Amino acid sequence: MENVTTVNEFLLLGLTSVQQLQPFFFMIFLIIYLINLVGNGAILVIAILEPKLHSPMYFFLGNLSCLDICYSSVTLPKVLINLLSAHRAISFLGCITQLHFFHFLGSTEAILLAVMAFDRFAAICNPLRYPVIMNPKVCILLAAVAWITSFFYALIHSVMTARLNFCHSQELNHFFCDVKPLLELACSNTLLNQWLLSVVTGSISMGAFLLTLLSYLYIICSLLLKHKSCRILHKALSTCASHFTVVCLFYGPVGFTYIRPASATSMTQDRMVAIVYSAVTPVLNPLIYTLRNKDVRLALKKTFGSKLFKDCWQHHGD
Repeated sequence: MENVTTVNEFLLLGLTSVQQLQPFFFMIFLIIYLINLVGNGAILVIAILEPKLHSPMYFFLGNLSCLDICYSSVTLPKVLINLLSAHRAISFLGCITQLHFFHFLGSTEAILLAVMAFDRFAAICNPLRYPVIMNPKVCILLAAVAWITSFFYALIHSVMTARLNFCHSQELNHFFCDVKPLLELACSNTLLNQWLLSVVTGSISMGAFLLTLLSYLYIICSLLLKHKSCRILHKALSTCASHFTVVCLFYGPVGFTYIRPASATSMTQDRMVAIVYSAVTPVLNPLIYTLRNKDVRLALKKTFGSKLFKDCWQHHGD
């Protein structure tokens, strides 16, 4: 029987062990994080301050921007600190807390993307009933369900992981605390944890993804049956293109990491893929929405009143 020791901290191996590359990675991730804060912060501000954007679509977009700021803030500040530090430790409590909020916010985003797809379905397929279907109370309720459901889902992971005994190396083969690398260090039975990760996480992420795809299929079929016009179909789908791009960027890496079985050789791949959904995707979201959305571009120029926005977005006009 393996010796069980009380673990007070874990050592994060980080992105690279090559000392010369760490300043380079620090600058890259610092720039990514600052762009994330500024871009998503700007969208959140205009969603609150601009009256023309007080609609369900932009209410959920504001939620998404808030999520992306928090999502990156769970991991990137610690990554930046560790890239400048020789001792890359994180306390046991800090590790479980990071794991909890990472899954809490990630699950909320998955559900929120499905809600946003339903919103587009209601707006395009039921335009006359849309104000009734997506009234303010319904919007708040849907957002609350996404946040609350995800909180308790993440709580299951954090509690079940915290109860494990750790008797192997304290070196965590990742740049932040996640369930899969922690299970590799556990010496107690992890079958239930692995089941939760594969079945529960898979059900939430793939369930939300299927609901999103179903919404788009209904949109396409409804427009083809009603109008039989490719021009009208193209116009309607162009309003959904930004959201669908975000959906693909989010679900692709998440599905790759959590749906397939864990293996000793998969951790390096998981670490690289985690960079995409924890750092890159939250930065791309505001760029995708502003480049393709005229209302958001106009609101940015109106709210911040800067010639910079005018020059920046002029050549992206519709």
